[in-house]
Amino acid sequence: MSKYRLASMTRIFAPRSLRYQLLFRSLLILAVLFLLIGVLQYIFMKDFVFQNKAESLQSQIMAMPKEWFTDGTVPPDRHQRDPRDSPMFYQPGLSIVLIDPNGVTTDLSKDTEVNAPLLSAEGYEQIRTQLQAHKNIEYKIMNNAEGIEQLVVYRMAGPPNKAQGIIQVSTVTDSLKQLLMTQLAIFAGLSILALTAGLALYLPLLRRTLRPLSRVVTAAEQTDAGSLTKRIPASQGQEEIDRLSDAFNGMLERLEHSFEIERKTTTKMRRFVADASHELRTPLTSIHGFLEVLLRGAAANPDQLYRALSSMFLESNRINKLVEDLLVLAKLDQDPLLQLADTKLDELLIEMEPQLQLLAGSRKIAFTLAPHVRGQFHADKLKQVILNLFLNAIQHTDSESGLIRISLAQHNNQAELIISDNGSGIQAAHLPHLFERFYRSETSRTRKNGGAGLGLAITKSIVDAHKGTIIVDSQPGSGTTFRILLPTAPPSQINIRD
Repeated sequence: MSKYRLASMTRIFAPRSLRYQLLFRSLLILAVLFLLIGVLQYIFMKDFVFQNKAESLQSQIMAMPKEWFTDGTVPPDRHQRDPRDSPMFYQPGLSIVLIDPNGVTTDLSKDTEVNAPLLSAEGYEQIRTQLQAHKNIEYKIMNNAEGIEQLVVYRMAGPPNKAQGIIQVSTVTDSLKQLLMTQLAIFAGLSILALTAGLALYLPLLRRTLRPLSRVVTAAEQTDAGSLTKRIPASQGQEEIDRLSDAFNGMLERLEHSFEIERKTTTKMRRFVADASHELRTPLTSIHGFLEVLLRGAAANPDQLYRALSSMFLESNRINKLVEDLLVLAKLDQDPLLQLADTKLDELLIEMEPQLQLLAGSRKIAFTLAPHVRGQFHADKLKQVILNLFLNAIQHTDSESGLIRISLAQHNNQAELIISDNGSGIQAAHLPHLFERFYRSETSRTRKNGGAGLGLAITKSIVDAHKGTIIVDSQPGSGTTFRILLPTAPPSQINIRD
């Protein structure tokens, strides 16, 4: 036997094997059913055989003239053959007894080696009463004095209108039991042959039935991080296996999605760390350079000392602003819940108007605010959104001819906030990356005060936290428009970052 075949048989008949368990349990159920059928067959067939034998004896008795058993003597007609010469009286194991009305028994059997089982006088009187009342006595199973079991039937003797005795006919049950055991042995042999044939036929059928499951197991064994795109056929002709295939494919899709998110997150994190390091390195290098100049004797010159300290102060502010933005983004990524409050957006913008006018300088600001625009918002976070977009517009518009428009409108269950400018605009290639962290498009927009590229990322995170959307539209030389849509209907669940 080859090693492969031996290994296959070992897997099939291993106690923990599904094939073994299905095979063993199926054959066990069949064996129990065969055993139950055999027991029921023995019980019903025994009654049938005994009943059939009793009816046969009754028929033989009824075929005999009743005058034969009137007084237990030979009939007067000497030319008539002796009834005791009938073949019935010579049947092996058969006993015929005549019980007269006085309870005297006469054995009519000839050359029998088995004695008939006898009842007491009271027993025969009870049977006579039942027979005279035309009550049917099918048969009785009794033991004779030697303990031999016999089947016994009874019939009235003599003419119907005269005092009559009782005819008792009995026969041993050994031959009947032998017939039953023979039938039971034949059934047992056929059952064993059926189980053996079932085993031979069931193994290949079971192997074929479990083949789709084997394919699922093989696919699971071959699945790793590099083969998550492979899928198992969803329809294999078996409902349970199809459900397992669907569940396995769904798991692969979720794993693939999770790995893709992890890959993107890792890539973003690496870029984030690199960009943050670059942003921090520039002001730190500048501060380090000014400190070297001061240590070399520039501190003795008031003008050089003032310029160095001023530059160091500006660079330290830049570092402080970068660290604050990084902390804000870290809090936004933690996704905590925030208490919401009923907020009127038009009043919020009116409250911010003096601050915005001060920041705009000589630039013009045009407000178009619809009244009574309200919803469940975090007022401080929305102020930060407005301020970030307004500062972005200031940085990219001319200080004298710059125009910044702020409009607020209500559309069904959404509030629409638009902040637009007439600045230099953004090229189309930069628009998809505009809200990425540390992304800056200096080549397309002239920036007087360089930032770290975190303001728009923070803005989008806050808008997303309010289940809103932010859209940017820009053309080089025609300005930029930021359009924010916020739900004003009470949301079922809004995750706001603190």
